Amino acid sequence: MRFSLATTLCALATVASATIDWQLQRAENPSEDQSDAYARIEAAMNAAVARYNNLAPGAAKSITVQYEPSVETADGNFAGNIRFGANRSYMNERTSLHEISHTLGVGQTQAFDDRCAANDWPSATPLLESWDGAGARINCGGGHIWPYGLNYDDEWSETNADRHCELLNAMLADGLAA
Repeated sequence: MRFSLATTLCALATVASATIDWQLQRAENPSEDQSDAYARIEAAMNAAVARYNNLAPGAAKSITVQYEPSVETADGNFAGNIRFGANRSYMNERTSLHEISHTLGVGQTQAFDDRCAANDWPSATPLLESWDGAGARINCGGGHIWPYGLNYDDEWSETNADRHCELLNAMLADGLAA
């Protein structure tokens, strides 16, 4: 079944407005390394959460963030936990947006797996096609999506970051986290 862009946008407008909130777990007496990491993580997460809350009204999650130097890059899970490793190059908005998507269900839920296998995104696919043309599809693999998954630094742009949030909002409307 195909939906028009107008139908899709109307359906998205009916998604209840929600918010993402987050907290950073901090050491009581942080080292210089921890203090620097906390400042970078806080700036990255504040930017990412503000973007999601502005562009993805269907996204709702309480997220706990940790600085864990042993983590190679960063990771997020559906339970609402994100960990950043010591590598400062991942303490940015792109990584935060990407990891938040995991807390919302990307690569983390059976609904994600099922919808990916069937390419069953009745709201998200028409939205993607409005940007990338007829026949555009959400690709899934290794627990990630593309385009607009922000999986790598070379995918970063303001437009791609906005589209990431809008696409995740549509995927949520389609049952991503069900």
